[in-house]
Amino acid sequence: MPTLRTASSQPSSTDIGAEPMDFATSAQSTVGIEWELQLIDKDSNDLRQAAGFVMEQLKDNDFIHAEMLLNTIEITSGVHTTINGCVDDLIRGAERLREVTDPLRIDIASAGSHPFADPAYQRVTDSARYEELVNRTQYWGRQMLLFGTHVHVGIDRRDKVLPIVRAMLSRAFHIQALSSSSPYWAGEHTQYASNRAMVFQQLPTAGTPRQFIEWHELERYTADLKKTGVIEDFNEVRWDIRPSPGWGTIETRVADANTNLHELRAIAALIHCLIDHFSTELDAGRDMPTMPEWFVDENKWRAARYGMDAILIVDRHGNEEHVADTVKDMLVSLEPTAERLGCLDELAGLTDILEIGAAYQRFTEVAKRHGGSLDAVVEHMRAEMKAEKPLPSAATVLERQGPR
Repeated sequence: MPTLRTASSQPSSTDIGAEPMDFATSAQSTVGIEWELQLIDKDSNDLRQAAGFVMEQLKDNDFIHAEMLLNTIEITSGVHTTINGCVDDLIRGAERLREVTDPLRIDIASAGSHPFADPAYQRVTDSARYEELVNRTQYWGRQMLLFGTHVHVGIDRRDKVLPIVRAMLSRAFHIQALSSSSPYWAGEHTQYASNRAMVFQQLPTAGTPRQFIEWHELERYTADLKKTGVIEDFNEVRWDIRPSPGWGTIETRVADANTNLHELRAIAALIHCLIDHFSTELDAGRDMPTMPEWFVDENKWRAARYGMDAILIVDRHGNEEHVADTVKDMLVSLEPTAERLGCLDELAGLTDILEIGAAYQRFTEVAKRHGGSLDAVVEHMRAEMKAEKPLPSAATVLERQGPR
């Protein structure tokens, strides 16, 4: 969660040989959002490798950042108490970004992947960190043509962090299903709702998190990875949900990048409410939900493959439920939390996903309506970004029939 760093931190527990890892003090349930955007050429609908030039024009802006690839810009919020406060920052960031990109005939849009861009032709930002990542991971590192929405939620005590991370794994892949927006990869329909989920986990420290019980176990893990050259710092641990010690937050990274602000609000509100709910439950001394790692891994795969048609495992006993039914239950059970956090309307936006479909479903319907055209899918992405809401597939009119 860039832009605001807290000054104080809690002391670490000790583990022989492990480097202490402090967790910054953060007010409970403060929130921040990061949204990765695609730079799309208005004439070809392909990605433009223009982030270097764009960032040169935006050096004075703390809310717009370069990412691993030169086709990507990330806009971020500051730290707020409400989702709408974060979204207001994102809107201002997008407006400032367009001041630079519009004269270049570049549009900004987003989704978990670009429908037809070839990963082999994407250029990496000039950074030692990113160069080392690609050098180490080679083929898979060059496939990271991926875009996500990341949500940070403040945690007031370090001893809450790991129990909440474990509890979030019982609902993390409902979030993945709701946000799925990457059915296409390099021009191919993968038959996955979120191909991003499948590709990103190929990095050595990505995927589902380790389910540590005590903080010193996380310190030991981090020290071991540093000692053996796997990482240089904890930020290189790219789990779907992870502690963010420097910010004093839990960062939920499982969501594909949202195509529009309406759905971004809804997904961020769900994450905000879940983490606050679990924190409140801990304060009350209640048990946290947990799931064995094999159920967690299976849920990740099911959500990636089937999206909103997935039947997910919902508890440690192996009970299963259609993802939509669980989401409907969460809308009811989290209503008091949402009201207290000021995001009741935002959370209710999930009902629109249930009614008109997630982004991947809209994309495949758009392609079907246009004879398989992936240009039409990109046009739809661009239209949803401008409309700030999901659009029915019939709303897209392909003005230019390209080769794709």
